[in-house]
Amino acid sequence: MPVPVKAPAKEVQVKQAGAKQAQARDPERTRGHILAAARKAFARYGLAGARVDAIAEAARANKRMIYYYFTDKEGLFLATLEQIYAELGAASEALDLEADPETALARYVDFIWTYYLDHPDAIAILNSENLHGGRHLRHSSRVRQIEVPFVDKLSGMLERGVEAGVFRPGLDAVALHITVVALAYFFLGNNITLSIFFDRDLSSPAARRAWRRHMQSTLKAMLAA
Repeated sequence: MPVPVKAPAKEVQVKQAGAKQAQARDPERTRGHILAAARKAFARYGLAGARVDAIAEAARANKRMIYYYFTDKEGLFLATLEQIYAELGAASEALDLEADPETALARYVDFIWTYYLDHPDAIAILNSENLHGGRHLRHSSRVRQIEVPFVDKLSGMLERGVEAGVFRPGLDAVALHITVVALAYFFLGNNITLSIFFDRDLSSPAARRAWRRHMQSTLKAMLAA
């Protein structure tokens, strides 16, 4: 039976040095790997439970790189929050709400539902920030600079709906957005406890399809003229 041969220590050192050089040559890629690992850790363990050592290992990065890019764990948590808001803002840029108002509303509700359905980590991390009183976002200059085009798009959609006689006047785009997010966020973020309380599997594909239809019909009724 062949005996496995260990690589010479010098060869291992050369490979490690090469990996570090590759990281240095591609700082954005390294930063991205750290953020991806941090997002998983913060979603699973929260700010207090996530460990910098484990994040560095998962990202295959030197722990010192985390402190270099993000200063400390709190800075890394803030960067993760900012990434979520930037991600949602960027996705909304491609959202076309120029269709007839009722079709545009249905499209917008689907957009919000799909985002939170596909990003349960965002719900967990935002919950964690709320538990900390929003102290990280409060001091973020980047979040205030992130463009959120869907507010303007929603305002335009509401105005067209009023003009067409299908939406009632006096509707506020921000209030509408909060309402849509609330319907998606609460159902998905509390899915396990709601399923236990009502003795109903609300995580099944059928239950999710039903809630999506419920969101659509609820919003259409709320805005109707």
